[in-house]
Amino acid sequence: MNLVHVSVVIPTKDRPDLIGGSVRAVLANTYRSFDVTVVDQSADDRTGEVVRGLARCDERLRYVHTLPPGLSRAYNVGIGGTAGEIIAFTDDDCVASPDWIESVVAAFADEPDAEMLYGQVLLPQSLVGAPVEVPTLAIDRPRRLSARDGFKVYGMGANFAARRSLFARVGGFDEVLGGGGALRSSQDFDLQFRVFRAGAVSLLRPEVRVDHYGARTPDQWPATQRAYGIGDGAFYLKHVRCGDLLALSLLIRRLGRLSAREALSSLGLRRRPSQRVYLRGVIDGMRASLRFPVDRRDRRYAPTIAAGVAS
Repeated sequence: MNLVHVSVVIPTKDRPDLIGGSVRAVLANTYRSFDVTVVDQSADDRTGEVVRGLARCDERLRYVHTLPPGLSRAYNVGIGGTAGEIIAFTDDDCVASPDWIESVVAAFADEPDAEMLYGQVLLPQSLVGAPVEVPTLAIDRPRRLSARDGFKVYGMGANFAARRSLFARVGGFDEVLGGGGALRSSQDFDLQFRVFRAGAVSLLRPEVRVDHYGARTPDQWPATQRAYGIGDGAFYLKHVRCGDLLALSLLIRRLGRLSAREALSSLGLRRRPSQRVYLRGVIDGMRASLRFPVDRRDRRYAPTIAAGVAS
């Protein structure tokens, strides 16, 4: 396997209690050529103190503070401020496996035509059975997503990587989408769909693993579901507004499945938890989408000062 240099980007905001564990896990990786950039959007300096303390002991680590906040903006800052041929991303509440970077590089080496990949986001053993909700992403087998291999919207921003050349071709993240943005989430789905429409190959690889410690209490979970719904509705409708019939088909199927599930739940024929909050979020995200103009060339929203944040 060729020794390709990898730049790791970790966005963070107001997580001084978690960022240290995330950074230490990446720095403990066995791969021999990588650097780490933490893009901090915190309101105070506590996170910065943790990261700068670690950086004094490891020259591979760099700290950047930037405002205004927004997850997609943090990604774009990280992309623009690094030089690795491959860029790997994880979150401040994730702990990467010791072979995480090596498995990313190996996956791209195995599939030379692939330009992006998603790995598994797993529930840590310490949270099994805990009375909390933790977003995860299971991948049972390696899979290629492309026009030739088939496509589905499937991934999670807590664990993904891309060749730098891909961003030069399709552009960066849509800064209206994503946590802290006006349209809340789904920046990862949006990038995946734009990559697919650009003719690129994405991978789903189960051996690329991180543990996710981003626990939500039962009181917090509805807000998370709503944010996911708003982002998804806005992501799909943006591409529909660009005249994309596949996006329209995916949106119709998504709404149909959700509506059917809720109907079955209301009749007592389905025991799974209700998705009503998420479904309402999707509808509200579609409405909120219309407040933002869309650049049809690069399929990104044009932010407007008056549009505000979807409520």
